[in-house]
Amino acid sequence: MMSFPIITADQRLAERRGIKGCILGASGIGKTSLLWTLDAQSTLFFDLEAGDLAVEGWAGDTIRPRTWQECRDFAVFIGGPNPALREEQPYSQAHYEAVCAKFGDPTALDKYATVFVDSITVAGRLCLQWCKGQPQAFSERTGKPDSRGAYGLHGQEMIAWLTHLQHTRDKNIWFVGILDERVDDFNRKVFTPQIDGSKTALELPGIVDQVITLAEIKSDEGTPYRAFVNHTLNPYGYPAKDRSGRLDMLEEPHLGRLMQKIRGPVRPVTERLDFTCPAAQEAELTATEGRSGASLHPRHTVRPEHKGDH
Repeated sequence: MMSFPIITADQRLAERRGIKGCILGASGIGKTSLLWTLDAQSTLFFDLEAGDLAVEGWAGDTIRPRTWQECRDFAVFIGGPNPALREEQPYSQAHYEAVCAKFGDPTALDKYATVFVDSITVAGRLCLQWCKGQPQAFSERTGKPDSRGAYGLHGQEMIAWLTHLQHTRDKNIWFVGILDERVDDFNRKVFTPQIDGSKTALELPGIVDQVITLAEIKSDEGTPYRAFVNHTLNPYGYPAKDRSGRLDMLEEPHLGRLMQKIRGPVRPVTERLDFTCPAAQEAELTATEGRSGASLHPRHTVRPEHKGDH
């Protein structure tokens, strides 16, 4: 009789877990050069842009997919099969076995702790080019190209690819992408990842653990410097998310040391869920409390027994 497959807390904490993240930034800000901050012997460069001039002389290994089919093949080779999928589906057991027959023994990837994918922008273009040739991209009634069908398939394909790589538990997977800046209807700056179609850009932050913007920040004296922006609530409006709860809003642009910090000691839950009102709101709350006699406190702590937004 098979016991119910409960993973105990000790087993879960002992598991080797990779970090999954996305690094966004303007073209030329130095995203590809982050490879220099990683251990070359344990890093695999997933080079989609053929933009390795910035890391000329870097001593690590590289793969260079040229088509979307190759991107899918490398993803299942790195991440293994998904047992929930049918044999005819990509990332299934049958797909994995076919890729292993083509590329060889997958244990050759055991030496790599980190996969650096540069870039998700180009992956989206390769995916869209492939989708435009599929039956879903043509109208059943007229036989003419149907852009809605192509973009719908594109969204499904990109999310499936990203999700499969995200489920590679024992490896760090970093997706690099270009960050676009535009002005909305209210003349406000809006930053979005440069990926064809809207579905991938909208769902990407929910797939990965870390969303980091590599940006140019100005000091109080006006001197510009590069930094990682890591918190969702940041004064610059950049996309960011820190699921680890260990990072400061700004960190030095060194990916190797950033991963060490993410793997550092866990912060107490009362600190991670702590909430402090800004000074202006604090003054307003104090004034309101004085007028109404209500017990309004400018500092609130979400206790572990309370439900919070994780």
